[in-house]
Amino acid sequence: MLLKPFNTVAVVFMLVFVFFILFFTGFLEFPPASTSIVPATDDLNLSAAEFAFDPFSDLITAFKKWDSQVGCDRFREKISGGLGNGSSSTSLQLVGGDSNSECGGPKLNHVSVLVKGWTWIPDNLDNLYSCSCGLSCLWTKSSVLADKPDALFFETSTPPRQRRRGDPLRIYMDLEAGRKRSGFEDLFVSYHAEDDVQSTYAGALFHNGRNYHVSSSKNNDTLVYWSSSRCLPQRNQLARKLLNLLPHHSFGKCLNNVGGRDMALVMYPECANDASVTPKWWDHLHCAMSHYKFVLAIENTMTESYVTEKLFYALDSGSVPIYFGAPNVWDFVPPHSIIDGSKFSSLEELASYVKRLANDPVAYAEYHAWRRCRALGNYRRTRAASLDTLPCRVCNAVSRRGGRNG
Repeated sequence: MLLKPFNTVAVVFMLVFVFFILFFTGFLEFPPASTSIVPATDDLNLSAAEFAFDPFSDLITAFKKWDSQVGCDRFREKISGGLGNGSSSTSLQLVGGDSNSECGGPKLNHVSVLVKGWTWIPDNLDNLYSCSCGLSCLWTKSSVLADKPDALFFETSTPPRQRRRGDPLRIYMDLEAGRKRSGFEDLFVSYHAEDDVQSTYAGALFHNGRNYHVSSSKNNDTLVYWSSSRCLPQRNQLARKLLNLLPHHSFGKCLNNVGGRDMALVMYPECANDASVTPKWWDHLHCAMSHYKFVLAIENTMTESYVTEKLFYALDSGSVPIYFGAPNVWDFVPPHSIIDGSKFSSLEELASYVKRLANDPVAYAEYHAWRRCRALGNYRRTRAASLDTLPCRVCNAVSRRGGRNG
């Protein structure tokens, strides 16, 4: 006897019934949506859906939200997995404890350097230093204190064309983008790791008089700080195109939109240093920057390792730099600390990213995680090779050369 075919509706009903029995008895489980984890990726790959829209102005509150949702352990995993943006150590010289052979070759235990011409060298760098390896270093602009120096240091003037044995060594420094040797120096100081002595722009000594008040409250409507008074056409054009897409304040001579170059103290009176002294625009630079979520930093020249104070000022102020400049910038900064403008396909894409980031306290706070989680990366070496430590490092190089007898 032939069996009658099953009714299709009956089969479907039976399958649905079995499914519900298995589900409610626990044999089938589905993970709740709240436990799903978005893979750690480079921030440029984040889609709009992965940003939370939660406008904020208080940075400390943003930090607390980041702590509860991400935390330092996960951040370290991210930067070890690629969020550190691929920095390399070859752009920075070994300084201090990084070099196992540091104390292997000094020939003098005391070196004196007489500074003869300068632009970047501040007066408050003058000092008698106790350096590593038992070396002492007198760094001075006084020919009375160093009447028989081991080396003469030149920046704005050219060293003597000839040097006889027994004369001081000639040191020449050029921190400009062109980085040209004088042709008459025994030691060359500049910003590149290939130079005899490297000096990065990450130091603080040449602007000690500034107000370093850092605001915990960020402007929520005006996102970007920009200040430039050297109106180079190429830089101005780039700044204008980007700033037209973002709410901003421009305080310098170039593209000024705040009613004058001295408006920062009107807007932020807490940034005044001394009411009895006529302020200069750079006195309140860091303090004014700190009120903004982002600082636009564009180098005059975009060349390898030429990373200037424009970027480091922004980091020191507690803002997130939007940077255009050296192609190897990640060798000099902390992991996930800046927005590299060159990584975006267009300025429109960059502006869209900045706007979304500005309204997501957790994503924004992650740009400050390097500081809070002690994850400095190469930045430690960038600071160690700065102008702040130049005297001891120059004296060490002079000592290795044997000073006047070198």
